[in-house]
Amino acid sequence: MQVEMPTGKGFDVFVGVPDYSVHYQYRQGTILHEVRETNLRELFGKYGDLLWMNGSHKYNVTNFIGELHDLLDFPSFSAFSDEMLDQLIGKLRKRGNSNATINRKMAALSKLLRKANKMGDVHSLPEFKRQKEKAGRIRFLDTDEENLLFSEIRAHSELYYRFCLFLVDTGARLSEGLNLRWGDIHKDRVTFWVTKSGRSRSVPLTQRALAAIEASDRRYSGPFAEIDQQRFRVAWHNAKDAVGFADDKDVVPHVLRHTCASRLVQGGIDIRRVQMWLGHQTLTMTMRYAHLASHDLDMCVPILERAAAS
Repeated sequence: MQVEMPTGKGFDVFVGVPDYSVHYQYRQGTILHEVRETNLRELFGKYGDLLWMNGSHKYNVTNFIGELHDLLDFPSFSAFSDEMLDQLIGKLRKRGNSNATINRKMAALSKLLRKANKMGDVHSLPEFKRQKEKAGRIRFLDTDEENLLFSEIRAHSELYYRFCLFLVDTGARLSEGLNLRWGDIHKDRVTFWVTKSGRSRSVPLTQRALAAIEASDRRYSGPFAEIDQQRFRVAWHNAKDAVGFADDKDVVPHVLRHTCASRLVQGGIDIRRVQMWLGHQTLTMTMRYAHLASHDLDMCVPILERAAAS
């Protein structure tokens, strides 16, 4: 191979350069190995246990990734394009998924693909954009509804009844309550170590939440460790149907967390403290309950009345 070299009067000197070729094999700018085709199921099998802890959230993510894999026209890929992402979002919308549901599924997909990209399994990623969500109605139980539902659950299982009391008075997620261990309880306070955000938090206990814990069998690793989540959900839905909530799709176990938050806000607790109690990463999540504190605006009326009178 020869290359012309400038001499100031054009290119008239030829220098011999040895022939060579470079085969670039991509992994974030480093030469490592050739990227082969993969698919979402394979990536989840490879990284699912690293990215998500066992529990209800991982169970949901498993279903999300399986659904997205099935929706792709060509499930095998070495790069995940914007066109592939648009295709998935379009198909989810046709299935009736709300923007909030799409966001949850895309969050799982993004987390999995970012890990795969970092490890060299996928050499390019799409741009993930959060879909705009509508502010939905938050369902919570009033005292009469709680008594009605809890009485029906108690008729089926005293343990399930105590678990519901604990959840509604701590605002704990279902998985947080099930994963609670005896060593996480200190006098009248519990610490949740296994949380959705990955950040631990401690909350004080009401008298009935403390009583619900103390009545549990210490032969198990935690006060509610003997509960099978799926069986509890079945018992919940049977009780819900029995007391007339069959058509209310929002009366799920998570409604107990909403109920706890709503009672705190309605009782005059400021939003920042409610955020800490629930363990929300951002205040935006907690602001969903802010409308319940509208009674704080009553003090504004006398000021406007005086202004109008003057």
